[in-house]
Amino acid sequence: MRHLGLKARMAVVGSMLFAFYAVAAVAAMGVFGFPPILVVLGSVAFVGVQYKIGKWAALRSVGAEDMPEDRFPDIHRQVESLSKEMGIDKPRLMVASMGVPNAFAVGRKGDGTVVVSEELLQLLSPEEVEGVLAHELAHIRNRDVVMMVLGQGVASIVAIVAQWAVLLTGDNDLADFFLAIVVGQITQMLVMVFVFAISRYREYVADRDAADEIGGGEPLASALEKISRGSERGGESKLDSDVSALCIFGDGTGLARLFATHPPVEKRIERLRN
Repeated sequence: MRHLGLKARMAVVGSMLFAFYAVAAVAAMGVFGFPPILVVLGSVAFVGVQYKIGKWAALRSVGAEDMPEDRFPDIHRQVESLSKEMGIDKPRLMVASMGVPNAFAVGRKGDGTVVVSEELLQLLSPEEVEGVLAHELAHIRNRDVVMMVLGQGVASIVAIVAQWAVLLTGDNDLADFFLAIVVGQITQMLVMVFVFAISRYREYVADRDAADEIGGGEPLASALEKISRGSERGGESKLDSDVSALCIFGDGTGLARLFATHPPVEKRIERLRN
C-alpha cells in the first residue's frame, strides 16, 4: 500500500476532526435548540460546501487565472506527462501573482488544480519547475489537499460555535464579547494543531514522490533553495495563512514548531539530496 504512514495519520486526524465537529454539533443542538435531523443534514451538506468554498476561496485569494497553453506549452506538456505517469487526470493549470515564488494544489484526483506564481516561473529553471510540479501533483494523488481544506473548515466551524456558546451563556456584556473572541481563537488553534501535523508530514511525502517521478531529488532541492532565497528578497507576500499552508514553501514563522505548517526547508533539502 502506498504511503501507509500518511494514510494512517490522515485517518487519525480525520477521526479527531470528526470528534471536534461532533462536539460542536451537540453544542449547537444544546445552545440553539437545533433538532438532531437538522444537525445531521447540515453536517453532510457542510462537507461538500466547505470543500467547494475552500477551493474557490484559495484560488480567488491569489487572483489565479487559467494558464494559457499557447504561452506556457512546456509546462502543460510537463504536467500532462507527469500526470499520466502518476495515474491521475491532468489538473487545471493556473497562474497568479503572489508577490513571492510559490505554488500550491487544491482538489482531488479527478478535479485538481495547480497554481504556480509568476515569480516562481521567472526564478526557476525548467528542470526545477518540473520538480515543483511533480510535488504538487503528488499532493493531489495522495488526497492530502482535501484533508487540509476540510480541516481548516472544521476548525472555523468549531471556533464559531465556541464563540456563540460563550455569548449566549454569559451576561452579554463587553467582557463576554472579548472572552468569546479569545475562546474562539484558542479553540481554532487547538483544532489546527492536528491539521498542521499532517501538513508537515505531507510535505516530506510529496518531496519523496516528486524525486521518484523525475528521477532524483536535486532539481526540487535546488528549487526549494531558490524559493527560500527569493521569498526573503522578494516583495510582500499576497498569501493568507490558509493558502500558505497549502503551498510548497512556508516560512515556518508560526507560534513555535508546534504550529508550523511546513517542516524546516533545510531538512527537506537535506532529505532530497540524501
